[in-house]
Amino acid sequence: MKVIILSAGRGSRLLPLTENIPKCLLDVNGRCVLDRQVRLLDSRGLGPIKIVTGFQSHLVDQELAAFQAEGIDAQSNFNPFYQVADNLASCWMAREHMDGPFILLNGDTLLSEGALDKVLAREMDCPIVVTTDEAPQYDDDDMKVELKDGRLSAISKDLPAERTHAESIGLLRFRSDGAGLFLETVDRILRTRNGLNLWFLQAIDQIAKSHHVGVISIAGELWGELDDKKDLKYLRSVFN
Repeated sequence: MKVIILSAGRGSRLLPLTENIPKCLLDVNGRCVLDRQVRLLDSRGLGPIKIVTGFQSHLVDQELAAFQAEGIDAQSNFNPFYQVADNLASCWMAREHMDGPFILLNGDTLLSEGALDKVLAREMDCPIVVTTDEAPQYDDDDMKVELKDGRLSAISKDLPAERTHAESIGLLRFRSDGAGLFLETVDRILRTRNGLNLWFLQAIDQIAKSHHVGVISIAGELWGELDDKKDLKYLRSVFN
């Protein structure tokens, strides 16, 4: 199964740590975020792995060269619009990699072996599956999820508390028909006036209005996302 990792961003909320390197290369106890992602994915037989790069892409390419020297099929796909567009455009740049079943992963999401194994064990009874977790409460940065009859009915940072049942961790799995559906939606949204400013999960929100989007909860499994220095401290405390 192919994998796409969206790692084009700089991570401005992590400055000055990201003054000269993208946040996917920040160190988490001796290994950078990207190293931890790629090696976990490869250990489960997933690949080829396409990393969409942007800020300081040459540094990511250097990291990928080390993977390739070990026989890991990980290559970059440069997004020249990373400074003026959000990650929906990064998905568009990787569209040729979406010609069959694939996994889409945010470049700032780390997860444990148990969490990934739970996602891979899920039977794909629908075109798209969003990985979720539950929390006592959610903040403004969380990509909140509304569920109805076991399906994802809405996904947005702006969902009110009474409609929020979980949060997306930034890992999605697509069947071949889900890949085609996602690409059609991404292409349509990018042709709108505000398309470049949107996240790829906003495409999932639109798809959920008319198609079955499933969810797989990894509640109880270890994961984290890297948005700010507080997140980095947390990741360093749990990923040893």
